[in-house]
Amino acid sequence: MDTIIEAHGVRKAFGRTVALEGVDLTAEQGSVLALLGPNGAGKTTLVRILTTLLLPDAGWARVAGYDVVKEARQLRSVIGLAGQSAALDEVLTGRENLELVGRLYHLTKSVRRRRAQEVLDLFGLAEAGDRQVKTYSGGMRRRLDVGASLVARPPVLLLDEPTTGLDPRSRIDLWQFIQGLVKDGITVLLTTQYLEEADRLAHKIVVLDVGRVIAEGTADELKDQLGGDRLEIRVADHGRFDEAVAIVAGFDGGIPPQIDHGQRRILVPTREGSLALMTAVRRLDEAGIRLEDVSLHRPSLDDVFLALTGHTAAEDADDVPAGASGRGRGRR
Repeated sequence: MDTIIEAHGVRKAFGRTVALEGVDLTAEQGSVLALLGPNGAGKTTLVRILTTLLLPDAGWARVAGYDVVKEARQLRSVIGLAGQSAALDEVLTGRENLELVGRLYHLTKSVRRRRAQEVLDLFGLAEAGDRQVKTYSGGMRRRLDVGASLVARPPVLLLDEPTTGLDPRSRIDLWQFIQGLVKDGITVLLTTQYLEEADRLAHKIVVLDVGRVIAEGTADELKDQLGGDRLEIRVADHGRFDEAVAIVAGFDGGIPPQIDHGQRRILVPTREGSLALMTAVRRLDEAGIRLEDVSLHRPSLDDVFLALTGHTAAEDADDVPAGASGRGRGRR
């Protein structure tokens, strides 16, 4: 499978503030690469470099075979970008904004009209398509902006928090659309504050913190770093709690369980999944120990994120310092 996005040793600083410090990453054709990280991790800075809106201070990157510095003009013709802030002309209608993007990509008049209507239909904007964008709500503007990046159906899409501001139904619709694009061979790089989004869409996840890659892999590989599944057992008989702990303490090579005496709860790390659950229930039942509850929990990306960065997945802000600028180009 061909590598479509590649970065090596990418560094970017704004004065004394280092936004990226030697970032390496790759994305294969027809896949989704998700960038995760707390505020200020460098995600938006990296997206701007990959889309030719910022020059790297060091290192290099290629997208769709084009060097982001030496072949920036050719590169811009084969990528679509939806940034965190909507880039729309408020005086134009939604339809006119979409058709304008088609003109910038040199689509024929009939094709850009058809694509504009397809986007309006996809994002539930058909009835508002001939209204000026200044009359749109924030969510409608966000949908239109994301849709504009799809008009030319470029082979590479870079989406910086594409579903921020969308209602749950619109978010799911966009997820399904992205999955359809990927099946057709389009490569997608997205940053997201929704870990569920990365879990559902991403073939590979790269976690950034303070400008560095601190982890990468599939969602399952990252979750496995936390030790696999966790068996949670609540003992009904407080007087036999210690006995229950001794019975389940030998799972998976004797990894010590976590004990919560106040809640009469035992947390047992396990890589045996449902087999561990059945074994624990059987052993405790044979010993005559009554259980209040027993369940198996898979670590979430929230758990991974917190363990890796020490931060929760709070809503990301633009991590390029105010006033910093690249080449001053338009976004498409």
